[in-house]
Amino acid sequence: QYVDDKPVKITSVVISTQHAASASNKTIRDFINKQVIQKVLPKKMLARDTQILINPTGRFVVGGPQGDSGLTGRKIIVDTYGGMGRHGGGAFSGKDPSKVDRSAAYAARWAAKHVVAAKLAKRCEIQLAYAIGVAEPVSVRVTTDGTSASGITEEEISRRVRNSFDFRPLAIIEKLDLLRPIYSVTSAGGHFGREPTDGHFTWERLDPEIIAALQQS
Repeated sequence: QYVDDKPVKITSVVISTQHAASASNKTIRDFINKQVIQKVLPKKMLARDTQILINPTGRFVVGGPQGDSGLTGRKIIVDTYGGMGRHGGGAFSGKDPSKVDRSAAYAARWAAKHVVAAKLAKRCEIQLAYAIGVAEPVSVRVTTDGTSASGITEEEISRRVRNSFDFRPLAIIEKLDLLRPIYSVTSAGGHFGREPTDGHFTWERLDPEIIAALQQS
């Protein structure tokens, strides 16, 4: 959490670490909390309501090449905004929409277009952060580069976005109809800034009801 661009509180901590099969979840969490979180993070930045997620999916015994091998393809930065947008890595190709690398990137684009269409800002970048095994994003951050409408803060736009969009992966998949064979047309030319012809690029469409909700909420 930031005040005047200065960090004042850590709202969420997410750590996923591989471990021996013999280690219990309690042992792992106690160790990570004592040896990593308490030693690395400033105590004054941690609060009673700081959300701490340590191996939120449960067990993480299989990892490394055995658990994460295979072809993923081009990096997201190539298929999206180049150097204009901040990226978390990963790739679209080789991943189905249950992976937020793909679905949440589309949802963030979709939401940002609605913010601009609702005239809440002239420019809008939306960052979504997730923890594996947790449906709701742990962070939704809106940046407008100083172009937000008069009297409307980025925090207010973020609140309206949270109220108007369901960023859970399954909800994104259903709303944008992402389980159809629509991805071959994205193999060249990027995934964004293109007309949603023939049912493709659903994340480029604008919904008048959502625009109205953003303006009124």
